[in-house]
Amino acid sequence: MKLQKTPYYSYKIGNLPKGCQLCVEGSKEVIFITGLCPRSCYFCPISDKKYKKDVTYADEWPTTNINEIIKEAKLINAKGAGLTGGDPLCKLKRTLHYIKALKKQFGKEFHIHLYTSLDLVTEDNLKKLHKAGLDEIRFHLDFDNNRLWAKLALPLAFEWDVGIEIPVIPSKEAKIKKIIQIIDNINKNSESKIKFLNLNELEIADNKISKLAKLGYKTKDQFSYAIKGSNELALKLLKFISNKKIKLNVHYCTATLKDKVQLANRIKRRAKNTAKPFDIINKDGTLTRGVIYIEELKPSFKYNSMLKEIKPAKKSKIIKKLNTIKNELKKDFKIKNELIDIDKNKLRILTSVKEIRKISKNKKLKNKELSLAIVTEYPTHDQLELDIKFL
Repeated sequence: MKLQKTPYYSYKIGNLPKGCQLCVEGSKEVIFITGLCPRSCYFCPISDKKYKKDVTYADEWPTTNINEIIKEAKLINAKGAGLTGGDPLCKLKRTLHYIKALKKQFGKEFHIHLYTSLDLVTEDNLKKLHKAGLDEIRFHLDFDNNRLWAKLALPLAFEWDVGIEIPVIPSKEAKIKKIIQIIDNINKNSESKIKFLNLNELEIADNKISKLAKLGYKTKDQFSYAIKGSNELALKLLKFISNKKIKLNVHYCTATLKDKVQLANRIKRRAKNTAKPFDIINKDGTLTRGVIYIEELKPSFKYNSMLKEIKPAKKSKIIKKLNTIKNELKKDFKIKNELIDIDKNKLRILTSVKEIRKISKNKKLKNKELSLAIVTEYPTHDQLELDIKFL
């Protein structure tokens, strides 16, 4: 099969897995089932707030509520979900519940794939996942210990897509070639096939867990998290597979694809569904809006931590105060109801850029201890601010 460059800054041999096809559209909700995992990989990219902790996220949304997970899927017009971790099999009951609930809500066509190691794989666990409706299962193999590799025969007994997904570690060329040859041998000797191999460009993570830097791995430049040598080895492996005429679908997923395509497209999809009537939707999916802060709650160092520490009783008082301010502004500046709103999550008032400029010209507002700004931020649940210009 021929090696091809994709429109997504990646490379492929054959066809992309269904999960990847939806991923590059930004139409896959990423559900982080748990940070718990039976392994401790030295290249683990998981953040410190998730690593080995039993926490669940729907995209950037911390939650354990299936209704919120379904809501997030609707907000990005998801056509499927990717279940990841940690290892979702550490919390199998939760994983099964989410698969069943998503399939019930969105139908059988809602494509669900799952990442796991072989450590917790049993015939019974696989049977439960298949019965729940899982469409695609991807295995992370242990490079340095092949004692569990024989388990790869187990998932082939079920009707779903089976794949291997591994990071391209520059020092592991021989091991990765061995994995490729094992996949080829399995496929030649079995009616059921391992359908694809995904190679991921290795990235260094901004966490305490990753030991890549200590082991001497360096990023390819000062602006990238991608490890030097990973891209070169990935292209070499693709040529190896092509030259050997190994019949296998292979996708080399670059760091650029994740940032410029997958995340960007998901953000754009979410922006369309979350933007207020007064928001400006930028080309990259970010939102620009006018914002009014109570002086004591305006963005500063540890802004998000400060918001999290506010107790419910105090939060209610702040929202009541914001309501009063909002009503006064509507009256004084003749603002239409749909052009001003209260953000109960970040405890602020939102409006249009046009209205905020008009309001900022009123000198009397300084006595109200308010801070006015034009803010550009992500349309995600955490509404991460990218730019704040105080007026």
